[in-house]
Amino acid sequence: MNIPEWLKPGIYGAVIGAVGLAVVGFSWGGWMTAGEANKLAMTQAHDSAIAALVPVCLDNSRTDIDRIAKLSSIREMSNYKRRDAVIEAGWATIPGTDTPNRDLAQACMDALKIDG
Repeated sequence: MNIPEWLKPGIYGAVIGAVGLAVVGFSWGGWMTAGEANKLAMTQAHDSAIAALVPVCLDNSRTDIDRIAKLSSIREMSNYKRRDAVIEAGWATIPGTDTPNRDLAQACMDALKIDG
């Protein structure tokens, strides 16, 4: 195929412009691939689900008979053991499940103002 000489600069400009537009769009324009969008959506859904379950954890702690003793024991522990203590207290176990949720335990600690 014979391309006229006067058309070559336009084709080169279009190709370079398209590459430049893609670079700018993906790095500064907020564009993302389907995989990145899916990962972002999954993260947001997980965070929303944990936020929705925090009242369950708070209710579990409020209805616990040994609440005061458990809270004081949790506060006396070192920071890295507190989440495990909330899990062992049973507050981070969602009714109807057998296993506790570590992220829910962390969110519950934040809501109870245990951390820090």
